[in-house]
Amino acid sequence: MSSSVSPLAPVHVPDLPVIAGVRLATAAAGIRYAGRTDVLLALFEPGTTAAGVFTRSKCPSAPVEWCRAHLKPGTARALVVNSGNANAFTGKSGRDVCKFTAQIAARAVGCKPKDVFLASTGVIGEPLKAQAFDGVMEGLVANAQPGDFLAAARAIMTTDTFPKVATATAKVGKTKVTINGIAKGAGMIAPDMATMLSFIFTDAAISAAALQSLLKESVADTFNAVTIDGDTSTSDTLMIFATGKAMGVPLVARAADPRLKDFKKALHAVLANLSEQVARDGEGARKLVEIMVEGAVSKASARRIAMSIANSPLVKTAIAGEDANWGRVVMAVGKAGEPADRDKLSIWFGGIRVAHKGMRDPGYDEARVSAAMKEPQIRLKVALGLGKGRDRVLTCDLTKEYVAINGDYRS
Repeated sequence: MSSSVSPLAPVHVPDLPVIAGVRLATAAAGIRYAGRTDVLLALFEPGTTAAGVFTRSKCPSAPVEWCRAHLKPGTARALVVNSGNANAFTGKSGRDVCKFTAQIAARAVGCKPKDVFLASTGVIGEPLKAQAFDGVMEGLVANAQPGDFLAAARAIMTTDTFPKVATATAKVGKTKVTINGIAKGAGMIAPDMATMLSFIFTDAAISAAALQSLLKESVADTFNAVTIDGDTSTSDTLMIFATGKAMGVPLVARAADPRLKDFKKALHAVLANLSEQVARDGEGARKLVEIMVEGAVSKASARRIAMSIANSPLVKTAIAGEDANWGRVVMAVGKAGEPADRDKLSIWFGGIRVAHKGMRDPGYDEARVSAAMKEPQIRLKVALGLGKGRDRVLTCDLTKEYVAINGDYRS
């Protein structure tokens, strides 16, 4: 975890309200970091439904496999998350740690192990000691209280420089419900269905099937539209837990139910907020970069081109150097493997058109563009002139600090 906070960190941190049916506790188990919390326990009242999406990496972590294996019933009583060790590429010992952790949590909570969900983040390939959880679990259960989501977000940080939290309210029928979310992520971010780790909590009463549908739909243009370095984690996990404890809230069984229209918008807002915070906390980042691609043959094509630009080290280092190097953008468009016409291509940096119809813009003003590139937020737009497809992704610049952080990560 970095000692300095990203200059792109949000100025305002919301005060997340209590979610009825959710209790939280954190502890310092000494898994990797000294002098800080590294285990989170969330406890849920009986009747809580759950849904989740996980990494499509072919080398998933043991906790991801555990969650997938136990998600189908759609019920949850507890969530245990640790930072400092990903419990990935750890073989049978990693699976044994998951089983042991779920068992001791279930025993302390008074539920079945299948109703305990797990997530881990940190170093890949290092054995995770089960004793770390055994030493803190009873205290976590005893100390769990409604409320402190900011402390929960801090406990799951690794190289993050600030805790990531978001909240929103919505109406389900005539009842007001609350949605709170926490997330972590700063490096190894190119989500392929979720992000590093993110957990959403609500007091709405929604079936597990409906939650799964809502989550899958909303992740596409939020967490799946963010990249820091083009590397998809072994541990990507995004889960939502609905306690149904809001007073008078109706049970909604179908995602298409009109009563969920407002909830759907609020959930998307929370996920969009959290995913932007991940981009703002990219390792070593000094610039938040929004990439817009329009005029593509389809939205999917626009997404692939936008990701090609966002993941280009040459584009990202140019932005870090405050250089509007449109030649590197042209390169990234051309290598994406999607339909493009050089002589129809136009490019903007910070709202200023720098290239038009395959050439430098005739009105190009170096001083004006240089001033725009000094801003902490840069909007890079590409118009292909081929169709109506458009998409948007978020990324950050690539600085020397990124190399320093990752060069020293296991040291």
